[in-house]
Amino acid sequence: MTGPELNWNELTVPVELPEVVDDITYQRVVENAGATWDYFPGHFDPTYAQSQGNPTIYVNTMHLAGFADRVATDWAGPGSRVVRRSMRLVGSVYAGDTMIGRGRAVAKRRDMSVDPPRCLVDLEIQVTNQHGALCCPVELTLQVPDG
Repeated sequence: MTGPELNWNELTVPVELPEVVDDITYQRVVENAGATWDYFPGHFDPTYAQSQGNPTIYVNTMHLAGFADRVATDWAGPGSRVVRRSMRLVGSVYAGDTMIGRGRAVAKRRDMSVDPPRCLVDLEIQVTNQHGALCCPVELTLQVPDG
């Protein structure tokens, strides 16, 4: 689900991004790990995950990165693209959880070091679970079309 194309020239920062909510089923955790060739047992074997002290299997890093990208690009529209992402894993999202993405655009700038110059928007995104526990803070930069 993507919104209308973001107009960089009309964007005023800071601005809050719409919240994105995603229910994480057991099947999605396993499918995402398989699709990304991440065969670490904590992503598909509940017994292994529990032996690590987790209640069940949990999403992998690429799942969280993709979700953060979705929060950004759903807001900015189909012409946007992620050019930088920095994230920290501070908690887990388990099968059966709800993953919630909230973000805000904190800065915009033109990158004049390339030709043609790029219109960039810096975002801060927080990925939490349904209990409000922070799982993954993300700093992300989008390139968006010029006006």
